[in-house]
Amino acid sequence: MRNRSFPSGAIRATLRAAGFAALILVFVFPLYFMASTSFKGTREVNITPPTLVPSEFHPENYAMAWNRMNFAHYLRNSLLSTFLTIAGQLLTCVPCAYAFAKKQFRFKKPLYMLLLFDLIVPAQAIFLPIYILESGFGWINTMRGLVAPFCYSAFTIFSLVQYFKTIPDEILDAARLDKCSEVRMITHIMAPMASPIIITTMIFTFVYKWNDYFWTSILTTNETARTLPLAIQNLMPVDHGAREWQIIMAGNVMALIPMLGAYILANKIIKKGFIYGSGK
Repeated sequence: MRNRSFPSGAIRATLRAAGFAALILVFVFPLYFMASTSFKGTREVNITPPTLVPSEFHPENYAMAWNRMNFAHYLRNSLLSTFLTIAGQLLTCVPCAYAFAKKQFRFKKPLYMLLLFDLIVPAQAIFLPIYILESGFGWINTMRGLVAPFCYSAFTIFSLVQYFKTIPDEILDAARLDKCSEVRMITHIMAPMASPIIITTMIFTFVYKWNDYFWTSILTTNETARTLPLAIQNLMPVDHGAREWQIIMAGNVMALIPMLGAYILANKIIKKGFIYGSGK
């Protein structure tokens, strides 16, 4: 009998379908289950095994979560700290990356090695010095304390350096012949040409800062400057009472919506940044 081999194209299609199914199960299904639970009633949310589709929809869960967690106050703090951090990184990381990529200066190599080393230093190793410094400045429980340490980012600088290196030096030489200042070269040449990777790194900063729980819990002790990740605690019972998971999930969904909006708006730019960078 002749051996019939399974077509390689069919094998690839099967593996691709299995991979997509695994990704959906691991990443998409938890989001769906969170959104589904946020519309359930108190009785249905405690049923075992859990239902995948609510038998009755309870949109009032979102109103209850909004009021219990003082959502407007925490949302304002999250937006303020996130966008101030992004603005700070644009003002500091872009010129720093330009210097590492296109300039020659003393101690450039050891400083860049320190930058690379900073990429692997965990936050738990440096939180105490930062807390002591901010306590001395009187920045605990202030927006300055939540923003200032994060205007520097080793990841952002490293990503921009790699991208800036792909920009031909001849473009900068031509700009210097036209007596273009260093500031104008950054703002009118480097930044526009590297806009995909700049926007991509700023989206990463947005997601990191928006979800930041560790630093906010360290640098704040009251509700004055706390952000949405800590606001979810207000939905948890203070005693040993039953947890209303539908209210907690509604709060999580509301905190997730701005990140989804940012990704949808910048989706094409993020893909362009990765594709262009890999092509170089």
